[in-house]
Amino acid sequence: MHIILGGTGNVGSAVARALLKRGEPVLVVTRNPSKAEELCRVGANVAVADVHDTETLREVIRQGRRLFLLNPPAAPSSDTTAEERRSLAAILSAIQGTGLEKIVAESTYGAKPGERIGDLGVLYEMEQALAAQPISTTIIRAAYYMSNWHASLPTAREQGVVQALYPKDFKLPMVAPSDIGEIAARLMTEPIEHNGLHYVEGPDRYSSQDVAAAFATALGRPVVAESIPRDQWLPMFKSIGFSNEAAESFANMTAATLEETFPDVGSVERGVTSLHSYLSQMVQSSDRK
Repeated sequence: MHIILGGTGNVGSAVARALLKRGEPVLVVTRNPSKAEELCRVGANVAVADVHDTETLREVIRQGRRLFLLNPPAAPSSDTTAEERRSLAAILSAIQGTGLEKIVAESTYGAKPGERIGDLGVLYEMEQALAAQPISTTIIRAAYYMSNWHASLPTAREQGVVQALYPKDFKLPMVAPSDIGEIAARLMTEPIEHNGLHYVEGPDRYSSQDVAAAFATALGRPVVAESIPRDQWLPMFKSIGFSNEAAESFANMTAATLEETFPDVGSVERGVTSLHSYLSQMVQSSDRK
């Protein structure tokens, strides 16, 4: 049995679906079983547990042999770094004594030690903690999720504008959740001695101008990219409900990404979903609602 933490989110559900397509048994862990109804219809089992409830989570994990570990994102209105460290500590405690033979964990491009750098710091700490424990572990460092652009669909549709924190021509590695799902499913089913670090991104790297062009094609209207100046990052985050701590973390993470040296293109595993294809599907799905 494969245990999927965060199994009802964009990435976790993609991993679950990819495993189910392979005929693998899947147990999705969620706090809200109603979000797992569609996965149930395609064959997944569901367990209800909060990652902070260590004992309950440990009993759920004991039902499987392999775990896809995704540390849940904290609400931006909270101190996100503190909350994500708390959830990570609970998960790491829960896996002890479970008899797991393999873990595939979701990390991120640019993971590194540091304070107030958002997921970059917390997920680096996760990588180090997993390396120090005895269960065979594979780390996926995933590029920027294409699904994050869903928040830009309303302004693209209504105003013809995509706002981004990066310069309009800054090329960023991006990946569709479905591509992460396919690669993660393969890694989950490989022999336990196959482990290590895997960088995963889509077929190309894209700028916010590319995002605007993809939205323009999908929406059938002109769309332009606008770059938010660095001195406006903190006020912007706070204006949309981020706590002071979260705003600082996300601003610092954005700055670190701009300074990041991304992996050489020859050292990454590539998905097949282009940005244009992903955003076109996003628009079509939105139109059906």
